Amino acid sequence: MEILPSRHQVERKHEFFWAVWALLAAFGSYFSMYAFRKPFTAAGYAETSVWGIGFKTVLVTSQVAGYMVSKFLGIKIIAEMPPQRRAISIMWLVLFAEFSLVLFGLIPRPWNAVCLFMNGLPLGMVFGLVLGLLEGRRLTEALTAGLCASFILADGVTKSVGAYLLEQGIPEDWMPSVAGALFLLPLGLCVAMLARIPPPNPQDIKARAKRFTMSQSDRWSLMCRYAFGLIPIILVYLSVTILRSIRADFAPEIWRGLGKPAQPGTFTRSEILVALGVLAINGGAVLIRDNRRAFLTSLATCGVGFGLLAVALLARQYELIGGFGFMVLIGLGFYLPYVAIHTTVFERLLAMTRDRGNIGFLMYVADSIGYLGYVIVMLSRNAYHGEVDFLGLLTRACWLAVGLATVCLVLCWRYFAAMETPVENA
Repeated sequence: MEILPSRHQVERKHEFFWAVWALLAAFGSYFSMYAFRKPFTAAGYAETSVWGIGFKTVLVTSQVAGYMVSKFLGIKIIAEMPPQRRAISIMWLVLFAEFSLVLFGLIPRPWNAVCLFMNGLPLGMVFGLVLGLLEGRRLTEALTAGLCASFILADGVTKSVGAYLLEQGIPEDWMPSVAGALFLLPLGLCVAMLARIPPPNPQDIKARAKRFTMSQSDRWSLMCRYAFGLIPIILVYLSVTILRSIRADFAPEIWRGLGKPAQPGTFTRSEILVALGVLAINGGAVLIRDNRRAFLTSLATCGVGFGLLAVALLARQYELIGGFGFMVLIGLGFYLPYVAIHTTVFERLLAMTRDRGNIGFLMYVADSIGYLGYVIVMLSRNAYHGEVDFLGLLTRACWLAVGLATVCLVLCWRYFAAMETPVENA
């Protein structure tokens, strides 16, 4: 006699299928997007300078400035974007970014630096569009951890792709558009998968609260209500955004400063180790059902990350670890809080308070401030016309981040631990 599966078993298999589908779609989409953003950083652009400033520094600043403007625009656009328009919007944004890279190859230096501003302008909104399709679910942390693992891994892989293309004789100015073109097909397939992800089911809504598009009044109301807790979180995010950006955009220069010039595969190997650690730790928050406990645990995870940063800096100072270990450990140190904020902090804040909102809005407030800080850092460095010691810059920034984040995390913990929240239905 054949035993038919129960309704519960069928539902579990259905949920598992769509969870894997969503994870692959989100990972693949954002991984592919990085091929339109990061490969140019594998090049040196040493033959050109602008007013005594290295051309690569000018290019990085230009792209980050566009990315920053995109984050400020995204506060409104992402918060108000209807779910059914997210997938198609991703494709149009990335196609515009690729068009900007083609112009970068066509227009002579140094004027083509403007093209990287145009490139960063659309790409800054892609993450929020993908994230909006994953939030408000019982498995959101696991899905978003996979999404964040994509940009940790892609940061190294796409640099390796860029370095490989340069070795094959592709000119520096054309390499970014060629790298992007290689990823157009996988991007299209993954975005098509994103478009088919079903919305959160009733069990998800019960556990994590329904998510809404937000009007201007909704946005102001949410920010004002929790300002004393959100501002410290944003400052923590500001510090790790600056660290991540310095390490990502000037990785070749930092590796040389460590006495270990990076080969194409070095970027990938270091980021695989970082991604595995961050994915395991932050994705594990999905196992904590109680939203308040998960939120406070995520703040503790941020603290652990900054502790690892301090350990890495001291170990390097006393020559206890080599260059590869140092890069992996500091990557793990700042990516733990960076990804915790993406995966758990804002997700569980909304689930805990049951307030009207969405993660995209909160993330883009934090992102806009984070990238504004990085642009200020880059412009300050650009004012210095000598050769920049990027390893020294990263080391000093890490110590400042450890101090600032420790104070902010204590303030944030005290604020939210003392706050009364609605009774959860999870």
